[in-house]
Amino acid sequence: MPDDRAASEENPKVSVLGLGQMGLVCAGILAQPDPDRPDPRARVVMWGHDETERGNLAQTRRSPRLPGFELPDAVRVAISDADALRGVDLIVSAIPVQFMREAWTRLRPHVPPGAAVLSVAKGIETGTILRPTQIIAEVLADDPDAKPRPLGCLSGPTIATELARCLPATMVAASDHPGFAERVQRLFTTSWLRVYTNPDLLGVELAGATKNVIAIAAGIIDGLGAGHNAKSALLARGLAEIARLGSAMGAQTETFFGVAGAGDLATTCFSPEGRNRSCGEALGKGASLKTYLADSMFVVEGVETTRAVVELADRYKVDMPITRAVHAVLFEGLDPVEAIGLLMSREPKDERVG
Repeated sequence: MPDDRAASEENPKVSVLGLGQMGLVCAGILAQPDPDRPDPRARVVMWGHDETERGNLAQTRRSPRLPGFELPDAVRVAISDADALRGVDLIVSAIPVQFMREAWTRLRPHVPPGAAVLSVAKGIETGTILRPTQIIAEVLADDPDAKPRPLGCLSGPTIATELARCLPATMVAASDHPGFAERVQRLFTTSWLRVYTNPDLLGVELAGATKNVIAIAAGIIDGLGAGHNAKSALLARGLAEIARLGSAMGAQTETFFGVAGAGDLATTCFSPEGRNRSCGEALGKGASLKTYLADSMFVVEGVETTRAVVELADRYKVDMPITRAVHAVLFEGLDPVEAIGLLMSREPKDERVG
């Protein structure tokens, strides 16, 4: 929402990219009445890469990806790429990280030069090891002489099925563009959703990505029946290695102990609906990763992100034993029981956090 579009800030036109759970939830939040007047807080249009899925959503207002949720009548489903982005003030990117580059490259010719971008995806791109906002910035590659485009992310403990039911929740809006996080905060805050702001965009995005890796490990513990003691210890030590990586990369350590860090980590590791935890649980029970992913209708972001986080750990020389154990289970054929044994048999040392 650029400064020169002040007239549209009260009722901005927002394009939500991605028809998955978070895309649907974000569209639903933005279509709710503004607290000061009966009108929706934004004019919302949704886009998805699949024409058939777009058509079904437009007709039925429902999606098998989020059972029980009905898309508000105020939300329009775009009929084309150009239609999705024409005249928008804000673009909410809810596209899974490993598919972002392809989608944004496709949409780039239609992106208005002044439109702000908000990512709600959680992951790191393999190969480039870039965060979501970095991918978007690289694809758009605005003219260096042009006014900087506001970029930011919205993250936190956000199980979509709970958000769809308007259960109490908190999120964090992060951006290093002056004033943008506060604008996002005003736009998304509702009577049941509290949004905080944080200038540490790197830390918030990194927290959202790395917690998915630890959630896979938590699910493995569930699948093996290793107990709550083991799972709680895993969360504590997983948070410590996440914070170490963040500190080495230049993020603010306190970010990882806030809503976007510890809060999101706890939710995704304990919720039975967390995709990454559920994937880990299946692996702990003996399922094949390839079969599990093939049968799932959801993208399990933590799987590919594990590859990228290991690469980051190597680059910044950070000790991340849990992440490496998850990598070994996912891609190196290590048995989950053996992985736990290796972690438990590591050399005794003082506890170190961050």
